[in-house]
Amino acid sequence: IVTVNCARLLKADHHATNGVVHVIDKVIATTTNSIQQVIETEESLETLRAAVAASDLNSLLESEGQYTLLAPTNEAFEKIPRETLNRILGDPEALRDLLNHHILKSAMCAEAIIAGLTMETLEGTTLDVGCSGEELTLNGKPIIANKDVLATNGVVHFVNELLIPDSAKTLFELAQESEVSKSMDLFRQAGLSSHLT
Repeated sequence: IVTVNCARLLKADHHATNGVVHVIDKVIATTTNSIQQVIETEESLETLRAAVAASDLNSLLESEGQYTLLAPTNEAFEKIPRETLNRILGDPEALRDLLNHHILKSAMCAEAIIAGLTMETLEGTTLDVGCSGEELTLNGKPIIANKDVLATNGVVHFVNELLIPDSAKTLFELAQESEVSKSMDLFRQAGLSSHLT
């Protein structure tokens, strides 16, 4: 699927006497803001703005590369426990891993993302893209709230859920999501859970 500034290419290569015409499905608007400027001007990305500043990712999101930012909204940050959020925000390495897990290495418009696609993040991890009806899904969840916000150095999709990589989780959080969750209950009963958090 070919896109032009996130407009889908419907018909290509209509040859005319003075050139070529490609038919697209929407009007292309002027794009002047970088991804960083999109973050700075959107009220719903206030928490993300603070996180990006704390992890020194501003320069990357202002650079001339082509990226896709899966931008967690304020709502996304509010969904995770306050204790977990404070721990990540207070740990520069975990915070950087978290944010890099939301940045793809190329510009991917929603029209060009197809079910079954696996995309690599800046952190080196992968995200699985699928669909539920007409909605795009990430790792099986329809969490894209607003798509195809164009920037001079890529595209931004707003997501209403945080994508937390394993590298930003404690041993206890990882275990709770795995086949050893019952063992974690025993650690807690024995008063040893603090070692895993």
